[in-house]
Amino acid sequence: KKKTGAAAKLVKGTPSNKAEGRFLNEGSFTDYYVAHGQTEPPTLPVVNLFRGEDDEDPSRKGLPTFPQGEIQEHPLESNSHRVSSEELRAADRLQQDLYDKLRHASEVHRQVRHHAQSFIKPGIKLIDMCERLEETNRRLVQECGLERGIGFPTGCSLNHVAAHYTPNSGDDTVLSYDDVMKVDFGTQIDGRIIDCAWTVSFNPKYDPLLEAVKEATNAGIKAAGIDVRLCDIGESVQEVMESYEVELEGKTYPVKCIRNLNGHSMGPYHIHAGKSVPIVKCDDQTKMEENEIFAIETFGSTGRGYIVEDMECSHYMKNFHAPHVPLRVPRAKKLLAHINKTFGTLAFCRRWLEREDGGSATVNKQGGRQEKYLGALKNLCDVGIVQPYPPLVDVKGCYTAQYEHTLILRPTCKEILSRGDDY
Repeated sequence: KKKTGAAAKLVKGTPSNKAEGRFLNEGSFTDYYVAHGQTEPPTLPVVNLFRGEDDEDPSRKGLPTFPQGEIQEHPLESNSHRVSSEELRAADRLQQDLYDKLRHASEVHRQVRHHAQSFIKPGIKLIDMCERLEETNRRLVQECGLERGIGFPTGCSLNHVAAHYTPNSGDDTVLSYDDVMKVDFGTQIDGRIIDCAWTVSFNPKYDPLLEAVKEATNAGIKAAGIDVRLCDIGESVQEVMESYEVELEGKTYPVKCIRNLNGHSMGPYHIHAGKSVPIVKCDDQTKMEENEIFAIETFGSTGRGYIVEDMECSHYMKNFHAPHVPLRVPRAKKLLAHINKTFGTLAFCRRWLEREDGGSATVNKQGGRQEKYLGALKNLCDVGIVQPYPPLVDVKGCYTAQYEHTLILRPTCKEILSRGDDY
């Protein structure tokens, strides 16, 4: 049967570029998306390749629906009825619009990161890497201000730096063969954020560290579910993580969980929505609940397994419950107005404020660049409207790794939305 409308124009290819990154799954292709009609390099908005379940547009009827994530059953005996309950299936169907947004954002994330896996190589400047990844992200999500766009700045933290580092302008750091880099970026559709990360390394000596963290994250995902206590997830993660050790320069290091980093629940435009998912054994009896969305992330370290804030700050975010403070400095008022319309309560970085579009071509056209804004930004931080998020570091000389996925606890099952053929 001939395809009509939107589907007719798509040219489908055969993936051919095998992913070379360490601990990316066997059989992963960086250009997997050509099989869905995407170009190589990817330039088409993902919404041109797939449609929502309830999309009534006749011209889009021939398109496949947004791919579902990995489906797992909820653990616990008390959840065994969920798979077959007619009532819960009906409740599930009522959420279709939400699932479409999450799956749309997830497919954007998958395509962007697979493309990034083809160009992240030793010798690349981190700032160039981030800008290339973010440009692809903007294009594939069809950036439209707060309606859809990048979820938060691209983290590319190296070695003992575990999280929240992205280069500020003028930072010429280059990725080297012996680095261990955590690539952590997000996509969002209507404030529904997909938060997902992996670790890049080239030297096989770090393999046990990457394996430990990848397996620990999978253990956390497997343990998660409706009515599961957060402390039990932390225990499952720690048991797997700390069964590994790494030998570096003739010395053996146990892999430790970074005990003061956590996974987290997420709400609309709210990346840390109140619940923290520990990665070590603790006594938090709080339970996960139906319909909640979580980022399950784990961090392993060859250092002390404890991070502190250090180095120059690049990440900032308007406080979700920001106080209403009268601002006396005109520059601070102007910057806050820019943040409100461009990012809302989503995270942003200094590089974005310095772009010609100030972080969104849709919102600001080419007139959004913020000049001499640092004093104003400090002022907004000092009064508690904006929160700075400096890099989080373990002891210098150690190595840290991270893997992360976003999942939703559907009434009938849990869906690991961001899962791909890569990790």
